Amino acid sequence: MPRLVHVIGAGLAGLAAAIRLQRRGVQVALHEAASQAGGRCRSYYDRTLAATLDSGNHLVLAGHEETLDYVRTIGAADELAGPAEPAFAFMDLAARSRWTVRFSRSRVPFWIGDANARVPGTKVSDYLALLPLLFAKPGRTMAQTMRCDGLLWERLLRPLFLAALNVEPREASAELAATLLRDVLSAGGEAFRPLVARNGLSSAFVDPALRMLQHGGAAIRLDSRLNEIAYDDAAGRAVALDFESGRVALGADEAVVLAVPAAAAAGLVPALQTPQRHTAVVTVHFAVAPPPGLATPMALVSGTADWLFAGAGRISATIHDAAAAHKHDGFDALDALDALGSEALARRVWADVAGAASLPLEPLPAWQIARDACATFAAVPQEELRRPAARTRWTNLTLAGDWTATGLPATIEGAIRSGHKAADLL
Repeated sequence: MPRLVHVIGAGLAGLAAAIRLQRRGVQVALHEAASQAGGRCRSYYDRTLAATLDSGNHLVLAGHEETLDYVRTIGAADELAGPAEPAFAFMDLAARSRWTVRFSRSRVPFWIGDANARVPGTKVSDYLALLPLLFAKPGRTMAQTMRCDGLLWERLLRPLFLAALNVEPREASAELAATLLRDVLSAGGEAFRPLVARNGLSSAFVDPALRMLQHGGAAIRLDSRLNEIAYDDAAGRAVALDFESGRVALGADEAVVLAVPAAAAAGLVPALQTPQRHTAVVTVHFAVAPPPGLATPMALVSGTADWLFAGAGRISATIHDAAAAHKHDGFDALDALDALGSEALARRVWADVAGAASLPLEPLPAWQIARDACATFAAVPQEELRRPAARTRWTNLTLAGDWTATGLPATIEGAIRSGHKAADLL
């Protein structure tokens, strides 16, 4: 075990690695190029809405074991909250119909046999379409593996897989989708209970971790950009870190966890293969109080927005795979989201939110849009094969990030799992 580890990047992967290393008695130096920690999973104060907003809507499930272990470790378990029952609310905006899928808690999916719990209009036999996915082969899409049409697909499977994979599910890696399905089946329906950060992402995942690291004596250096890593190939080690502020030599008992985005890692590690295609997420926040009883989170079908989240004094909507064209009534497939002006996009999304929340269409509430053009790697077979392992050919350098080969899509659970693995390998 090294005496000192430099963790480069203070997103969730880097924070998870730093916390695990510190708890094992390792001295940690945490470096972050930005002026704040959290990466793509953080909160910030927005002057337009005069409120603290999240960088995006992130969904955690009760079955995400490493995420729950992380928040318990940093003393923030009570920051994640959700409904008592494992269930998801849905609305088809075009048909003006609502339904709730209620999963049975046991490993046996009894809910499929209950017409009041499963997707309305589906039969028990429809769910057999999922069986081929359990035997998915690497390099194949979901469309090449299973049936991707019909009521079950449109009203349950596509919304859930779109949220998890952030790419059109028909084109997505069947291998990644199969992992998600197996995890749920092995843990039972309780694993599907949704959880959200009730006081914001930073309160749940970032600030408690920074406090814990600081109290444990970690050096936390923000605005600390790494420009280059020096290597000794003969010794098989990284030997120095060149920051904008100067060079840090690495002693024989010092190591590095590189927890930066894929493009940055490719520029720092020779011959590193990383995912090249990324997909976007757009989040639109509205300063409006959710009506009493509004189900959240709620999957939206046949709309511009894909998911709705409600919090204190605010309703937010998420568009997954946002650079792709979306189809619904009155929205031509050639009319890409990025061609819309901000207000036009806000009005289009508000129409979805107002319909789902039974709120008046006018006036348009105060709004704010958060766009992330490279939110996740594209979870398609070609990109899945480009994800690198956490271990590198340098004995004192490991990689972390949701873009590494975690076996999961780019989720909070994947990021935290990668940080734990990078720390464990050292």
